Order: sequence, then structure tokens, then C-alpha cells
Amino acid sequence: MAFTRPTGKHRAPNRLTRKSAQIAGIAALATTGVIGGLASPALAAGTEAPSVSETGLNQVIAIEGTLADQVATQADVQKRQAEVAAKAKAAAKAEAAAKAKAEANAKAAAKAKAEAKAKAAREAKARAARSAERTRLGAFQLPVAGSYVTTGYKSSGSLWSSGRHSGIDFHAASGSSVVAVGSGTVVEAGWGGAYGNNIVLRMTDGTYTQYGHLSSIGVSVGQSVGAGQRIGFSGSTGNSTGPHLHFEARTTPSYGSDMDPVAYLRAHGVTV
Repeated sequence: MAFTRPTGKHRAPNRLTRKSAQIAGIAALATTGVIGGLASPALAAGTEAPSVSETGLNQVIAIEGTLADQVATQADVQKRQAEVAAKAKAAAKAEAAAKAKAEANAKAAAKAKAEAKAKAAREAKARAARSAERTRLGAFQLPVAGSYVTTGYKSSGSLWSSGRHSGIDFHAASGSSVVAVGSGTVVEAGWGGAYGNNIVLRMTDGTYTQYGHLSSIGVSVGQSVGAGQRIGFSGSTGNSTGPHLHFEARTTPSYGSDMDPVAYLRAHGVTV
């Protein structure tokens, strides 16, 4: 009984068909670059060529290794590039910080310089003010502006109980302004017997000045006065023969400690 070959879709391909498929696979691998020329040397040498499956697998392994090397190289390059970029960024940040610090230091230095300059200006202004105040306090002037001496110091006569004049008299019409000859403090302001209405000042240098025969008094005890400040008005109160200003310079506030008023005023820069 003769056997027949099975037919239909379950029929196994013959040898020629399998060979054709293998050749087609090799061609496909060669086209995609998997095999290429790597298989040719073996064939050209006359050696026994490996099977198609072995050749394709070897080529895939070789390509995978090459790709892995390329990927690793690329990753290494990218890593180095990232490190360089990070270093550049850090350097730029450090430079920016240094620049900001330098600018801040410059601003601080400029501010300190401006403050020092302003402080120096304030101190200079304060010194000038103190100097002006010292000048003002140390300045002296006539007790009656534009006046002159009518009776000198130690003039003799019966008009004075001691027989001599203890001060000087300045010409002054009744109601003329009487001013402090210099800066001082009022230690007496009121009726002074023969002096009539009188004022005694303790001057800043420790001496005393007296103003007598006033028609009115404009200051009170304890009050500070400046040079040229009006303290009262001239008159003829007390032991007086007419309107004038009796002026004395003393070493104490009491009668009998008098000194030459003209010499006193001249010593303080006043022309008498």
C-alpha cells in the first residue's frame, strides 16, 4: 500500500523551502546592518561557515556590546558636561556673590563716609555756636549806649557819705535804657538806700557790677542776663541830684569792694 504525503496547512516545508527562508533571513539581517560584512571573511577564507542562526546571534551580541559602549561613552560625556556646567554655575554664583558683597561694602563705606562728614559738620557747627556763645558771654559794652562819664571814680565831695565817689556816673536822660555790660546773673534787684532802685549782677568772670538810681527795674534775682540785655531804665531815685546812671565794678556784691570801673570796662574791650 503506498503512502501519500499530507497536504494542507499542517504540511511541513520541504528542505528547499527552509533553505530559502534562511537565505531570506540572512538577507534581512544584512539589510538592517545586523550581519553586514562580518560574515564574509569566514566564508572567503574557505572555512566552514557557521549556521545562519549562530551568525545572526553573534552579530546581535556584538552590536549590543557596541551600542552599550556608545551609550556608556555618551553618558560619561554628558556627566562631564553636567559637571562642567555645575562648576561654571557655581563660579558664576560665587562671582555674583563677591560682586554683591563688594557693592554692599562700597555702599557701607560711602554711608560711613557720609555719616562721618555729617558728624564733622555738626561738630564744627556746634563748636562755632559755642565759640559764638563764649564771645557773646565774654563781650562787654557800655551800660548806656553812646553815653560818656560825667563824674569819675574816687571823685571827692560831700555828696557821698564816704567822701569819695565809689563808681562813675554815665550821662543818661530819665527813661534811657540801661543794659548789662556783660553776661551774668542778677543777685540784687530792688531798693538800695542811697542808690535808689539798683541792680547788682554777678558776672561770668566772678566779678560784680552795680547799676543805681534807676527809674524802674526790669529783672529779678536769680535771672540770667546777656551782654547788652536791657535790665531797667535810668532815673534819679535815691541820693541823686538829677537823672543819670551810677555804675560800679566790685569784687563782691557788697559796698566797699569797688574797683576802678573805667579800667574794668577797658580790660573787657570797652572804650570809655
